[in-house]
Amino acid sequence: MCIIALAYKTPALGPLVLLANRDEYYTRPALPLDFWTDYPQILGGRDVQAGGSWMAIDTRGRFAAVTHIREGRAVAAARSRGELVQRFVSGDDSALAYAAWLKAHTGDYGPFNLVFGQVNDLLHFNSRTKSLNRIAPGIHVLSNADMDTRWFKAEQLRQKMTTLKRPPADSEVLPWLMNPESAPPEQLPNTGIGSALEKMLSPVFIVGRDYGTRCSSIVNVSARGDVSFTEVSYGIGGRESGRRRHQLRIGQLRKTL
Repeated sequence: MCIIALAYKTPALGPLVLLANRDEYYTRPALPLDFWTDYPQILGGRDVQAGGSWMAIDTRGRFAAVTHIREGRAVAAARSRGELVQRFVSGDDSALAYAAWLKAHTGDYGPFNLVFGQVNDLLHFNSRTKSLNRIAPGIHVLSNADMDTRWFKAEQLRQKMTTLKRPPADSEVLPWLMNPESAPPEQLPNTGIGSALEKMLSPVFIVGRDYGTRCSSIVNVSARGDVSFTEVSYGIGGRESGRRRHQLRIGQLRKTL
């Protein structure tokens, strides 16, 4: 994922409302949202090229989503960041035990942010600083910097999320994730990739020649543990290529610390 906005433990919206876009090369193959054949309790998309996932949840309430941290031109790493999502959601480690593993293995992966834990007890890990923080109730946005860094696209989603008075319908929030507005020059970040590329990557919804937003995700978790998960997929030029919606029931919400 390359931008994640979450309303977490808010009175009006309940345990979790999450909106996210995954940005990736158009040629990188992926499977759309579904229950996994090898882990039937897990729901999420899957990366075909290297395995793993950008976001997934299971019937125990274990959840994980990853974004990369942008620091100049990307350098190939030994392992895919999508493994981090699959490893946590399919595993049995507590969140704190997994965080200790993350700290010991950050060098195997490109720079990353990981949101993970039980859906009612989420943590954020930043691989660059090796910092671990419990996510506080409220509205948060995570892109390719640290949590709540005020990039243009992050602030656009944050402002939209603050208008919600109830758990939203997909049709209400999907246009927010499809917003192609670029940041004005004075609001572009400087991550070492040059102003032209910074501008191309500055919208919530990215459309590039060979890279762009590949899917939008909408997750709603109710107090009873009912989860609705919608994914809209896109191809070259940002054209919609598929839409899926699944539901699951979390057996029992519990902390993983």
